[in-house]
Parts: sequence; structure tokens; C-alpha cells
Amino acid sequence: MTNNDIEIPNSTITRDTREISLPTENLYESVAIISKRANQISSSLKEELVTKLDEFASDHDNLEEIFENREQIEISKYYEGLPKPTIVAIEEFLSKKVYFRNPAKEESK
Repeated sequence: MTNNDIEIPNSTITRDTREISLPTENLYESVAIISKRANQISSSLKEELVTKLDEFASDHDNLEEIFENREQIEISKYYEGLPKPTIVAIEEFLSKKVYFRNPAKEESK
């Protein structure tokens, strides 16, 4: 899957922590930025999924609707197959697609 011309792997791969720490010169700061971006992506995907699944919500559920709603199942499968938000956030960070700043560092200069 690609996200704005970024090649995103569908599985976990080993990362070089030195590469992750390069943009901020601090591994922990880089991980915090990646974590915040992953939370943004996750929230966005969850909101999108809930909106799509709300179309199928009804006031009265019967057993046939629960087991035979193919569209709802397909939507859920699609979202389950997407790369995890953490993987997307790491790729965006390493591709310099994430804007970040540290006000404490800016004041010390």
C-alpha cells in the first residue's frame, strides 16, 4: 500500500534506531512524535470506519440482518487489511512527511 508516494510495508520490519533518531537527534523524541502521529492516523481511521458502519445501523436488529450484511463485513475486512497506524507513522516520519517542532529547543538557540 502506498500513502502519498510512500511505500508502506504490510508487516513489521526491523528498524535501525539510529535512522529513527536522526531527524531529532534523540530517539525518545522521535518515538514520541511517531506515537502522536500514529494516534492521529488511528483516530482518523476509526472516525471514518464508524461513519461508514453507522449507515448500517438500525433501530431494530433482527437475526437475519446481523448475519447477512455483506457490505458491512466487506468494509470491516478492508479496514482490518490496512497497514497499522504505527507502521504508517514510521514511514511518514522517515520520509520527512511529518511536521514537528520542539519549542524548548527553539528557545535555547
